[in-house]
Amino acid sequence: MFAHLTHTQLLRYAGLFTWACVGIPLVLNSWYYHDGLSRADLIAWRIVYVVFGAGYWVLTRRLGHGRYRPMDIALLAVITTCAIAVSHFSNSGLGGGLLLVIAGILPWVLGLRVGLIWLVVQHLALVPVFSGRADFSLVEAFLQALFYVGYSTVAFVTGLVALQQTQAREEQRRLISELHATRALLAESTRLNERVRISRELHDLLGHHLTALTLNLEVATHLVEGKAQEHVQQAKFLAKLLLTDVREAVSQLRDGAAIDLREALEALIEGVPSLRIHLDMPESLVLSDPLRAQVVLRCAQEVITNAVRHAEADNLWIRLVRDVDAVVMQAHDDGRGGDVAAFGNGLRGMRERLAEYGGRLTVGAHTHRGFALDAHLPLENSP
Repeated sequence: MFAHLTHTQLLRYAGLFTWACVGIPLVLNSWYYHDGLSRADLIAWRIVYVVFGAGYWVLTRRLGHGRYRPMDIALLAVITTCAIAVSHFSNSGLGGGLLLVIAGILPWVLGLRVGLIWLVVQHLALVPVFSGRADFSLVEAFLQALFYVGYSTVAFVTGLVALQQTQAREEQRRLISELHATRALLAESTRLNERVRISRELHDLLGHHLTALTLNLEVATHLVEGKAQEHVQQAKFLAKLLLTDVREAVSQLRDGAAIDLREALEALIEGVPSLRIHLDMPESLVLSDPLRAQVVLRCAQEVITNAVRHAEADNLWIRLVRDVDAVVMQAHDDGRGGDVAAFGNGLRGMRERLAEYGGRLTVGAHTHRGFALDAHLPLENSP
């Protein structure tokens, strides 16, 4: 029944179901007014309850889809306040149930360390709410809040496990896509090498023997006369024609011995569902050197990894163009940017790969403006 739902969807719908269940006492109080609440408290209860549900719905729409923005943190603060307000206006511990719902998404929004701090603080905020009731002392209010912390910790750990499972699945999917891209590149390289081998065999074997045959037939035309000479002339003409066809076939094989990068790059992109990658490259972008094609693929792979792991971007734009004597990759994302003074192992490896073939790497990052990269790779026939 739930096989088609992801971890994030299950977590989201479970939270919404819990929110709906917490609203049952609100329905009962609306019908009977048995809890001694004033009409103003009941109206306020309704408002904060509905605001919590709407805020939770909006906040969890981005669950597992890129980094959270300051506006999302503000929305988290709003629904946390609403949960505490539910306990205040209902004169009950119903807000603790809503805080449990929040605990399940804290690892996704804030991470482990900050999420744990938020978890504790939001329950400590219940202490003055409980202590304000006539039947609760301060110590009893604190113990009651601690009681809810225990339940919320289970929800927090459940959300954390779901987050780790999702990250592991995305990492596995990314590695599989890299394997598919490498396999596609290897298949293209194998095809290229086979075409070159066949063209070389045709040129060295058939070309050599046909040239020798043409020379022998040329000699034979001077040694025979009459009708036999006509047949020898015709055989010499056919041998020259066949030699021309062989040379043309060799040229076509060598001209077609080029690697198409699009298939490999598209296979690499398909394995990154958490990032929207916009690829812009000409249909006819091919390279005749497998090693240079591998450099381009590895550069694109590092750009994608940087956007997912470090920049926490939602979108990545990759543009590949071919100049007269080089292939240029231009990439930028909408991530958090940062300081690029210190190169990590990935960027350092990319620079070393490019430098090996006389290329260069230009990197730029600006806070709140994302990360930008230009890679310039000379072609094998460039000076």
